[in-house]
Amino acid sequence: MPKIVDHDQRRAELARAVWAVIGRHGIEGATVRRVAEQAGLSMGGLRHYFDNQQGLLRFAALAVGSNVSARVRANLRSDGDAADRARLLLEAMLPMDDERRVEADVWLACLARSRVDETFEELRSVGWTGTRQICRLAVALCRGLPVPETIGDELPDTGLEQWAQHLHVFVDGLTLQAVTYPDRLSADDLRAAVHRQLTLVAGR
Repeated sequence: MPKIVDHDQRRAELARAVWAVIGRHGIEGATVRRVAEQAGLSMGGLRHYFDNQQGLLRFAALAVGSNVSARVRANLRSDGDAADRARLLLEAMLPMDDERRVEADVWLACLARSRVDETFEELRSVGWTGTRQICRLAVALCRGLPVPETIGDELPDTGLEQWAQHLHVFVDGLTLQAVTYPDRLSADDLRAAVHRQLTLVAGR
């Protein structure tokens, strides 16, 4: 009997291997060979998923999206206080811990690559749309409104959409600063900054 491979499990294992390699060597030092060694696989065993650094970065970027989506879905299913849920939605995208710092590094590298490599354009577009939607969810929770159910659904009026735009710019800027100056922005600093912004959104 041929061995049946659970591709979802294998992708999760590879994602952990990619995070470990990027955490030690950075984006540019993350090679297919190093990931293969970390995952305990042959180079050929990775070809179904990626076979060069461009493919590795795309794989890692897709894993980032999957991780963020999982955190957002878990938050939306919870019964916590609306203000706390709004905060956690934004924190889902911020480099609050070691794993999310690697995610931020990967995503910023993907955005930089998209400027010179059109194969990353779809990832860039999906990332923008997803971030804007998470910001809409946070605004809706802060204002006690039903959360939009479908990606692309806008908030009920222009003012609320402007708040979502404001949060989008805020999250992107805070992510860039936290990655660039990690010694100046701790997880507590990020959490406090998010709390202040959401207090403004809620009108308190």
